[in-house]
Amino acid sequence: MMMTLFAKDGSPKVVPACTMPLTSVGCVSRIYSDHATIDVGTDGPRIVETWGVGADELRSRLAFG
Repeated sequence: MMMTLFAKDGSPKVVPACTMPLTSVGCVSRIYSDHATIDVGTDGPRIVETWGVGADELRSRLAFG
C-alpha cells in the first residue's frame, strides 16, 4: 500500500518515534509513498528512490533528517 509522505499542512507523516500505543513493533521494513521508497532498518530509515523531489530535499523535510 502506498501512502502520502506529507500531511496537507506539509508536516511529515513519518516520524522518528511513535507517540501512540503500538500493536506490533518492527513489522515495517519498507515504506512506499508518493515521493519516495524508504527502507526502515535498525540503523534508521534510508531513502532508496525518489520521485519528483531530490533526496537531499526530502531529508531536510523529514524528521529523520
